[in-house]
Amino acid sequence: MSPLHESPELEKSQYNTSPNDSDFDKQPKGRLSEDDGIVDNVGVGQQNELHRSLKGRHMQMIAIGGAIGSGLFIGSGPSFVAGGPAAVIIGFLAIGVMIYLMMQALAELAVMYPINGAFTMYICRFVDPSFGFACAWEYAISWLTVLPFEISAACNIIHYWPGSQGINNAAWITPLLVALIAIQYFGVRGYGEVEFVLSIIKITACIGFSILGIIINTGGVPTDDRGYIGNEYYNLPSTPDDPPVVMGFKNGFHGFCSVFVNAAFAYTGTELTGLAAAEAANPAKEIPRASKQVVWRILVFYVVNLTLVGLDVPARAAILTGDGPESRFSPFVIAIKLAGIKALPSIFNAVILLAVMSVANSCMFGSTRTVQALAANGMAPKILAYVDRKGRPTAVIILQLLFGLLAYINLADNGGTIFDWLLALSGITVLFVFGSIAIAHIRFRMAWAYNGHSLDELPFRAVFGVWGSWICLLINVIALIASFYTALYPLGGTYLKAENWFMSYLAAPLLVFLYCCWKVYSWFVHPEHRPLYVKIKDIDIYSGMRETQRRVSGIDVSDEQRRSSIPEMEGGKGRKGVKGWMMAGVRNLI
Repeated sequence: MSPLHESPELEKSQYNTSPNDSDFDKQPKGRLSEDDGIVDNVGVGQQNELHRSLKGRHMQMIAIGGAIGSGLFIGSGPSFVAGGPAAVIIGFLAIGVMIYLMMQALAELAVMYPINGAFTMYICRFVDPSFGFACAWEYAISWLTVLPFEISAACNIIHYWPGSQGINNAAWITPLLVALIAIQYFGVRGYGEVEFVLSIIKITACIGFSILGIIINTGGVPTDDRGYIGNEYYNLPSTPDDPPVVMGFKNGFHGFCSVFVNAAFAYTGTELTGLAAAEAANPAKEIPRASKQVVWRILVFYVVNLTLVGLDVPARAAILTGDGPESRFSPFVIAIKLAGIKALPSIFNAVILLAVMSVANSCMFGSTRTVQALAANGMAPKILAYVDRKGRPTAVIILQLLFGLLAYINLADNGGTIFDWLLALSGITVLFVFGSIAIAHIRFRMAWAYNGHSLDELPFRAVFGVWGSWICLLINVIALIASFYTALYPLGGTYLKAENWFMSYLAAPLLVFLYCCWKVYSWFVHPEHRPLYVKIKDIDIYSGMRETQRRVSGIDVSDEQRRSSIPEMEGGKGRKGVKGWMMAGVRNLI
């Protein structure tokens, strides 16, 4: 039982109420909060209402292009050097499968419960409040610390242009922060519009690179003296700086394991569509569509593009990770430069700059909504729950911007070391979060069946059901084990060195520390949180349920009413004829 379901005052302010919801005599199993109801404006009190201003087009672009950023355009470079092109494809595809299954599970929960905090609150409700507290705070901390890193990365990208050399980074950090502040002024609608525009640019760039990558590989660029390349770079001899590349693999199993963390980081932000459910105008319609579109982003923008990069750029450390401006090492820019194309590398560099700023914008959204939800549910200082009349979580925005000022650390001589430790706080956080979402979905299904409900009542079902979540969890555990192995035995580093391990795996002890903090605190303040997990019979499956869903699956709905409502639900989902299926396919693609 989480704080969300303990305070009547909190529940009254968070949900619209229904007079029939307080009839506990009708509740044979599970738990129903005193004032459960519809979630139209999600927050705490009338001063704390988040506005449902995200339209369908915003949700679709956030789903398709929102997370495309430095993880793909820049972070993939070290992956090629560590594991080779074949390892990159397999690693990104494996993590991509995990992401797709996770998004299906998250969509099922978000459509049913479009509450503020989304998956962080699902973990509290369906798994354990202490574990949910730990995951939520670690997730928020990861966004708080990634923001200054992204701003600093933007500075390095700007240094790609010769005219920027010799100019103090403060000249770039300040306007970038001002731009982020300006976006926050317009609330969630500003976030949505900015992501809509930037996602279109990123998607266009990725599709354009896919076409160009094929042309480069087949020798269609007149300025490229390499001619037809084919799979030439899948077999390369060793050099003083690099081991050989054999069948697309480099550094063997060790190199393959090194790809997982970079791949997980590259997909970070995919889950924001679930977090945005509380501010979507029509989550029941847009969340499922957004979750389906994730597969196209994985296949087209990640797997296809990285396959072409692996074919067009040799996996050599001197090319991908040598000295110089960081953006120069974007394998995408390098592929264009190796082909001898003029001007286009600079244009693509500008796209990368916009992509990094898009991630910085997502940092603002991810951290502010997570911390505000924690505060609204008693897991953070109350002041951080404040939302103004325009739906902006002002207090948390100020907190995030204060963390953004850490970008000025980049001006110090040892700024790089400080940033390494800041990023260590976020490192493998997303793996813990993605795995926890799968666990929450599995336990939701258990509680749903325990309370006598059928799968036919669900407004949206994950494509692969609960088995998909089990597979997602399995891949997640494998990725965590691989990350643990590379933290102990870093590629090219000193083995079994404590500093290296904490630099790579610091998020794990941080998670344990946060878990213990809430478990000890709640031991005295919330005695019902003392168990290691919430028992299936005690899981609350009714609080925060959509009003339309409560008419079908509410606690006060009889079995006969449920059975009669199911055909109506199925009829609403159905598509008639070939034309209906074709139109649905087009909508999922575009």
